[in-house]
Amino acid sequence: MTRIDFYLLTDTGTRAAIDVTCRLCDKAAARGKRVYVHSVEADTVDELDAALWSFRQGSFIAHERYTGEVDAAAPPAVLLGHLPPPDEYRSVMINLAAETPAFFSQFERVLEVVSGDARVRAAARKRFRFYRDRGYALEIHELGANGAPDAQR
Repeated sequence: MTRIDFYLLTDTGTRAAIDVTCRLCDKAAARGKRVYVHSVEADTVDELDAALWSFRQGSFIAHERYTGEVDAAAPPAVLLGHLPPPDEYRSVMINLAAETPAFFSQFERVLEVVSGDARVRAAARKRFRFYRDRGYALEIHELGANGAPDAQR
């Protein structure tokens, strides 16, 4: 069964969510996992695309926008998109969308990155209840400033 992790940020802007998403992509890719980042917002995909190029000084996280095809000869570690991903990218999904994608249960893990914005939190609470009501294993990670684990809680 899919494991669901919620990463709750105190920052209300999208920049913190993008930074945490980059760190999660980097960590999963370092472990040999292919990651699918789901977002229906073009601005979010644009910002994440740029951030993945410059996330770490001196290197980048190999990624591409998914439009229905992947270069089989050189598949990237990370795909960005809103379509159901290819089978090779079913290990980890990072959901940046307000809704639960219909294909979420095909993944081993779903990571929900949630900023401190009130509307984003309200949508995340709906997704949390959706997963909980269906019996999925849920874990919450509270992150403080700059996406660091919140030692205060």
